[in-house]
Amino acid sequence: MDRIDFLRKLAVGGSFLLAGPTFMASCSKDGDTTDPDPGNGNDITIDLTDSSFDDLDTVGGYVYYGSMIIFRTGNDSYRALSKKCTHQGCDVTYDHSSGDVPCPCHGSVYSTSGVVTNGPAMSNLTSYSVVKSGNTLTIK
Repeated sequence: MDRIDFLRKLAVGGSFLLAGPTFMASCSKDGDTTDPDPGNGNDITIDLTDSSFDDLDTVGGYVYYGSMIIFRTGNDSYRALSKKCTHQGCDVTYDHSSGDVPCPCHGSVYSTSGVVTNGPAMSNLTSYSVVKSGNTLTIK
């Protein structure tokens, strides 16, 4: 084996060694066990006294929790939807003044029940049932 052939094989082998972990990591599943999702049959409970949920203290406030957006629509009225726009996966927001759930990326708009009211999204957001008892929200 001459010097040039050796350097070529070294470069090719080194490329595989550097790229291998990237390919292996891309096959793993992200967040399968850590992302709270009532869609898997487990109810989610939220303690409204936890400072992480301070934005839910006022009507119109919203928070992201796992794969959901939770927002306060009235005095004791809350909604929970999937936070990912069904068009291209951007996180939706909540606009209390219009009563809409807009996507800031491409202009899709959903109602507070998750129904598409303006495209380009074609599919509704998943909607979850929310029950308030004292300072606890239970999302099913």
